[in-house]
Amino acid sequence: MAKGNVHTGSRFDDFLKEEGIFDEVRAKALKRALAEQLEDSMQVAKLTKLEMARKMATSRSQLDRVLDPNNVSVQLDTLIKAARAVGKEVEIKIKRSHRKAA
Repeated sequence: MAKGNVHTGSRFDDFLKEEGIFDEVRAKALKRALAEQLEDSMQVAKLTKLEMARKMATSRSQLDRVLDPNNVSVQLDTLIKAARAVGKEVEIKIKRSHRKAA
């Protein structure tokens, strides 16, 4: 029977859960990915922030909050508007967790 790698520690997710910050870290990682995708899409479409804000029918400061990877308090409808402005759509799904919830 093969043994596991003795140099492998616990999973990083487990560490974050033990520290009580798993959900916060995950939310920031997801927001960072969304912000990067939106910025990349803006560059491909050659949209400035002002043009993007106009397409979203919002202010540039609101767009800055959408693009801020540290601001996880952006509403879904705003994300949907941002995606639509660059010809994309937002897809969200809830899936079964790999591990049981604590």
